[in-house]
Amino acid sequence: MNKRKSYVYKITGMAFMAMVISSCSSDDDDDLGNWIDKSVFDGSARSSVSGFTIDNVGYMGVGYDGDDYLSSFWAYEIDGDYWSQKADFPGVARNAAVGFEVDGTGYIGSGYDGVNELTDFYSYNTASNTWTEIASLPTARRSAVGFGVNGSGYVGTGYDGENDRKDFWKYSPGTDTWTELVGFGGDKRRAATTFVIDGLVYLGTGVSNGAYLDDFWVFDPSTEVWTSKLDLDEEDEYVITRSNAVGFTLNGYGYIACGEYGGTVSTVWEYDASTDEWEQKTNFEGTSRQDAIAFSNGTRAFIGMGRTGTLYLDDLDEFFPLDEYEEED
Repeated sequence: MNKRKSYVYKITGMAFMAMVISSCSSDDDDDLGNWIDKSVFDGSARSSVSGFTIDNVGYMGVGYDGDDYLSSFWAYEIDGDYWSQKADFPGVARNAAVGFEVDGTGYIGSGYDGVNELTDFYSYNTASNTWTEIASLPTARRSAVGFGVNGSGYVGTGYDGENDRKDFWKYSPGTDTWTELVGFGGDKRRAATTFVIDGLVYLGTGVSNGAYLDDFWVFDPSTEVWTSKLDLDEEDEYVITRSNAVGFTLNGYGYIACGEYGGTVSTVWEYDASTDEWEQKTNFEGTSRQDAIAFSNGTRAFIGMGRTGTLYLDDLDEFFPLDEYEEED
């Protein structure tokens, strides 16, 4: 069945450096896609933030800056290219939480406060700039995935302090209740990523028991059934396996970018759901990173924040997948 790539942790320092040099020296002109610098984040550099996109605004908060767990919360105006600070997240400061949007309301919860994995959850009203505590997730975890689709929120996988997990829970805003779903056929994992195409949720990447995972799945919320797709290493040239990446949707295609694979990576892959195939795009042009965040309103997409080693980042870049690479943007 699904294979686990445990050998990646055995790369020697010299071999890894050779791999990085080879990747960085590849001809970016062979791949479509261009990145343009946008407004640098006004707050402190941070990684493992959580957020969501509502209309033309990307929201993000919490995270870790290398010294402290954070509770500040911010909005990025896509059209105006500027940041503004919003009401602080009301729960304990944390990182590695999940965020998602359902019918114009944002949600953030779970995560890690430096001592414990967490269960508490909160909804955010954009009009009033206020937070409301909602029902807690039944089981604590960090580094899970969360997504909103078809009027409900979903949280699954992650790490509970002792074990990686593969369970999934559905949140119903109308009744403020969580319901456990039956049957995710993939491996346990933490630090996976998702994107949504035409109402279907695609999930892949992540790590478990020291191994990067290559299985790839699609979730149909109308039936609440998971179906396996081609593995992320189905073709020899695929280098999509990784953890702590970002996923987003743009113009009907799914994307997985950046992350960690024996070290931070900057590669970007585009997924065509109609063919179940991947195509490599121009590498992310900023510093390679893991634990970043992506905003997308469906027609524009951005990647920012994150860290590389102990360097925490505060930049933001917009992605243009059909443009030729321009080094001097």
